[in-house]
Amino acid sequence: MKEKIREFLGRFMDESSVGDEDNIFETGLVNSLFALQLVSFIEQEFEISIENEELDIQNFKDIHSIVQLISKKLA
Repeated sequence: MKEKIREFLGRFMDESSVGDEDNIFETGLVNSLFALQLVSFIEQEFEISIENEELDIQNFKDIHSIVQLISKKLA
């Protein structure tokens, strides 16, 4: 999962400089359009549906949080 997420992030930033718990929104390199693209990527790549109540920045702020959300949805 982490590698797929890192590959996606690499389209928008230097993913090698982003640690698993680094807040990607605090870097200033991402915006609200990126957030929509990230959610869409996650839904398609992992074949899950993100519900409105899950659209919390805490679920998408870093690679670790994204992996936790996906794992929870796949369980």
